[in-house]
Amino acid sequence: MNDSCRDLLDEYQDLAALAQTLGAEEWARATDFHGWSAWDEIAHLCFFDEASLLAIGDADAFQREALELGRLMAAGGHISAVARERYRGLDGPALLARWRQRHEALVAGLAALDARHRLPWYGPPMSARSFATARLMETWAHGQDIWDALGRRRPASARLRHIAHLGVGTFGWTFVNRGQPVPEPMPYVELAAPDGATWQWGEPSARHYVRGTAEDFCLLVTQRRHLDDTALAYSEGAATQWLAQAQCFAGPPADGPAVGTRARRVAAGGAG
Repeated sequence: MNDSCRDLLDEYQDLAALAQTLGAEEWARATDFHGWSAWDEIAHLCFFDEASLLAIGDADAFQREALELGRLMAAGGHISAVARERYRGLDGPALLARWRQRHEALVAGLAALDARHRLPWYGPPMSARSFATARLMETWAHGQDIWDALGRRRPASARLRHIAHLGVGTFGWTFVNRGQPVPEPMPYVELAAPDGATWQWGEPSARHYVRGTAEDFCLLVTQRRHLDDTALAYSEGAATQWLAQAQCFAGPPADGPAVGTRARRVAAGGAG
């Protein structure tokens, strides 16, 4: 749990450091994620980090807020509008300060829990370790939106292993969430880590596989890149079906970006 929380805090701090450099125009610049601004991206993370603090400290209060959010969504509301309403009086730097306070408190709260402790969430309860991984994944994914909007490439880190593990673990979920039968067999996954190591899941197979960089795989399963904009190598059958619609996050079925859109924007920018 200490390792998971350390990596989660590092992920938060890296994104906060990037946000600290944003000027007013960059805070307002639209990203490729539904046109959200960088302000919207941080507001979204802050909203769910505050919800996470409730899940840890007051499960009943969390359930009440979750029910209210569910009613708003069922009535056609949008989560971006909910976050905008909550933080409407805060400019970018003020929102960043609030988010920093909240995510630091969240990491401290998670670190105090047993890794197997169950926490309520918007769906089935999760273990504290899985909870930390999910927060890291969401922070990384929404951070990617901001890096892309700036036209800059983000340096990859070993924290990608958490997201890759979640991506592999949601193989079946990708199909169940769409009401589709889960194909067999699950592919062997072999990824090149940022430090040159190799990360593996499953039994090696020459017939059913996914191979490539951990960064490409994580960009795909968080739906920040189209499959054709990665250099992933994969077999026909289950692997192809999975990668075409992979989704490692909860919620209704979602579609990733169109081919070429986000890759072009980053290619036109520079290195981080």
